Amino acid sequence: MKSLFTLFLTAFTVNAAVPANLVVEGVPPIPDTLRSNVARYLAFRPTTFTGWHPLRREMLVTTRTNGVAQLCLVAEPGAVPRPLTHGTEPVAGGAFQPTRGDYAVFLRDKGGNEFYQLYRLDLADGKETLLTDGKSRNTGARWSNGGRWLAYMSTRRNGKDTDLYVIDPRDPKSDRRVVELKGGGWFVEDWAPDDSAILLKEYVSANESHLHGVSVDRGAMVRLTPKSDEKVAYGPSRYSRDGKGIFTTSDEDAEFQQLIRIDLNSLRRTQLLRGVKWDVEELAPSPDGKRLAYLTNEDAVSVLHLLDLRDGARLANPQLPAMGVISGLRWHAGGTELAFNLSSARSPQDAFSLEVQTNKSERWTQAGKGEPDAGRFVQPSLEKPMSFDGQAISAIVYRPDEKKFSGPRPVLMIIHGGPEGQSRPGFLGRYNYFLNELGIALVFPNVRGSAGYGKKFLALDNGMKRLDAVHDLATIMNGIRNDPSLDGGRVGVMGGSYGGYMTLAAMVEFNSFLRCGVDIVGISNFVTFLQNTQDYRRDLRRVEYGDERDPQMRAFLEKISPLNNVKKISRPLFIVQGANDPRVPLSEAEQMLRALKENKVPAWYLMAKDEGHGFAKQANADYQFLATVLFLQEHLLK
Repeated sequence: MKSLFTLFLTAFTVNAAVPANLVVEGVPPIPDTLRSNVARYLAFRPTTFTGWHPLRREMLVTTRTNGVAQLCLVAEPGAVPRPLTHGTEPVAGGAFQPTRGDYAVFLRDKGGNEFYQLYRLDLADGKETLLTDGKSRNTGARWSNGGRWLAYMSTRRNGKDTDLYVIDPRDPKSDRRVVELKGGGWFVEDWAPDDSAILLKEYVSANESHLHGVSVDRGAMVRLTPKSDEKVAYGPSRYSRDGKGIFTTSDEDAEFQQLIRIDLNSLRRTQLLRGVKWDVEELAPSPDGKRLAYLTNEDAVSVLHLLDLRDGARLANPQLPAMGVISGLRWHAGGTELAFNLSSARSPQDAFSLEVQTNKSERWTQAGKGEPDAGRFVQPSLEKPMSFDGQAISAIVYRPDEKKFSGPRPVLMIIHGGPEGQSRPGFLGRYNYFLNELGIALVFPNVRGSAGYGKKFLALDNGMKRLDAVHDLATIMNGIRNDPSLDGGRVGVMGGSYGGYMTLAAMVEFNSFLRCGVDIVGISNFVTFLQNTQDYRRDLRRVEYGDERDPQMRAFLEKISPLNNVKKISRPLFIVQGANDPRVPLSEAEQMLRALKENKVPAWYLMAKDEGHGFAKQANADYQFLATVLFLQEHLLK
């Protein structure tokens, strides 16, 4: 009789074969031995908390079952998540009806196209009912306090602008547009306590946003944040329990996102904390109005805090099982238990709760059960070099175990997307295979333009300063050269989305220094990217990258685009792309591949017909990782 582990490997070997929906060029056959060696690193299934049951101590989470993320119920801490959905496409989040909990509403797209649809899930019989039109992009669903109405944003009207809608999910015909809006950067933040108004955020760029209140009955909209010559960004925003104010974060007259309260009558702003030298990145007022939970981003590590709203005192910091990245703060209706997601270098993302009166935390899910033992994984270090112009940047560095791997180690730089993203010391998942089995050191740069280091730093790569962020990579590479534990002669680069652009730009600028690159859904030409990205995104991206309709900016964007500098690349490249990507279209990968072939540069290509901005389905993601390992063994390790 075969053991369970043998059965798992047998099933994995079948799944790891090239799926019919993948287009593969230049990738050699995956050896069976590699499939077996990597299999246990692909077994981790991160879990995301999405909501509490309103009446019972139960959680909704999303986690991978049958190859894609499904909505699941966790009945108690440590219970096995029970799948509630069973579709072939991943679920992007969901929440119980907030007063009875007899049904849930969730989001799902098709083939990674990010045109999400809302569905009602009746828990009694598991029936799913489509609530939206099946065609437009629908996002930001948030329940009213009374539990009848659901607010959400949709591009239904013209495919470009994002309007505010409300619907009673029990009656899909009740769906109505509350207000027409201009632009694609609108988000539902909260409902007023009496459900008479909805709080909206208007996102213009990473450096600028505004808050508005909308009357649900009349659709009248009032701006709640002042107009200013200075660009001001606002973070997560929630109504106070009494409905007289809004808790939010703002970088007005500050370098970092500060916690403030806006009085809705006078619009007077009061700073709730003093001396916070990091971004407040998430907040959650308790249902009883007594406490405010919030997160600070301190050198990329999340720190959870509690504030007593009655006297403004900071409560003792909760004792958590690990330092890492926290997200998804949500109070139970009872008001004393706070749920959140926690990921660390030695623990996959799992759902936790904190009982604030006892300061006791509980782990609800176990995404890391089984082999290998994540508790033995490498802890990173933080490096803070000075760049070419004296600007401080940083990098999170993971070094392989020197007892297992002697001598200087090859290096893979992995660059985040955004561009206003941030590399953080969360769980590496399958990337731990690079460290533990291949002996590759991993370096995650946070170059200028990354979030988490203040608004000036965030804007340092905007417009004509785009290449300054690329030049920051030279500083990181000089650090690699000067580190005796690292092999400066074997360095590769990898990144996704904007990180894909940075990968291609690094291959152009530092071709002689780099061994190879892996470009995942990356921008190859800013002009064609801006012309072909989805309509609802185009103007938002023009604010960040520059408007290609302006002749001077167009000339600059053409000058710095990797496609137009492809002759400078001679090192091997692996290009990965989803056919349905609404952000960075397939054409960006195809034109780069053609140019590499014309210049006889070794190129591997992987395209999934049923994916979008990254691979979400297990079979596709597993094959992508196996191919990446093979690519690095061939072009970085040899």
